This record gives sequence, C-alpha cells and structure tokens, in this order.
Amino acid sequence: MTNLKEELRALIAEIAEKDEIPDDVAFKDLGIDSMMGVEIVAAIERKYQVKIEDSELVEVTTLSNSMALVQKKLGAGAVAVNAAE
Repeated sequence: MTNLKEELRALIAEIAEKDEIPDDVAFKDLGIDSMMGVEIVAAIERKYQVKIEDSELVEVTTLSNSMALVQKKLGAGAVAVNAAE
C-alpha cells in the first residue's frame, strides 16, 4: 500500500489531464470539475473494489483526502473479511 498515493496521483492526473497533482491542493483549484470528480470516484471504486457513499464525496477534494478515504475503506474491508473468517 506504500504506492497508494502515487497510484491515486496517476489515476487522477490521467482523468484530469494534468501533469501534476499536488497532495493538498483542492481539485477545484486544479480545474477539476464535478464531472471529472464523478469519473475519479468511479475509477477509485473500480480500481480498489470499494464503495464510496454519497455522504463521503465531500472527502474526495484533494489527493491526500482521497488517499485517506481509500485507506479507511481498504482497512474497513480487511476488518470485515477478518471478522467473517
């Protein structure tokens, strides 16, 4: 999971067609509009097999925030799998 940030950075950069995605700059300040935001969320859900709820969309505003949300989702998934065993 050490490459999670760089994977997310590449994914977001590709969708946004940007060369650089700084860690803590708001996506809106990078020119990423709501439609690109929807694409980013869908791509994250596909890549990491997680479900981002509508109430969590406000967390997908910077690379750092997006990474924290994905880490939380992946951690919760691991807990749920371990509990089922």
